[in-house]
Amino acid sequence: MPLTDTHFQLFNLTDSFEIDSAALAERFRELQRNTHPDKFANSSEQERRLAMQRATQVNEAYQTLKHPLKRGQYLLHLKGIEMKDEQAHSMDQMFLFEQMELREKLENMARQSDPVTALGQFMDNVEQRLRNLIQTLTQEFKQEDSNACQDTIRKLQFLYKLQEEALNLEEQFI
Repeated sequence: MPLTDTHFQLFNLTDSFEIDSAALAERFRELQRNTHPDKFANSSEQERRLAMQRATQVNEAYQTLKHPLKRGQYLLHLKGIEMKDEQAHSMDQMFLFEQMELREKLENMARQSDPVTALGQFMDNVEQRLRNLIQTLTQEFKQEDSNACQDTIRKLQFLYKLQEEALNLEEQFI
């Protein structure tokens, strides 16, 4: 199996934000079987090294393609567009205000009479917001609106970070 130019080529997928998750997972398992370094234990040093590189590429590509945020960033990268931190300053002010409110809510979660239930509702809300943004991003990629894609990806970054913080808080409650 040769090293390929893009993650999409490796998985025999078109360069699109919208992907078939089942096909991605199936191809990943197939590639893992074919590239696993243990299959090359009795091979030459060069073949073992190449097998390790292939296995690493397969794992990296899969992690990128299965996660909507990483996949969106990667698609922009393929178009020569790199996300820049300074562009975050020009984000939608209403969105940023909502994020501040959500973070404040999360910080005060332990003070709730039933923090576990409140956190569950909070996480459901964040999950719904993520789904909505992913749908928006899907449409923006179809319309090839790179500026809108960048804005939505920045919003996804905020929400995924918030989701991660909520999951960490949940572990404290358990």
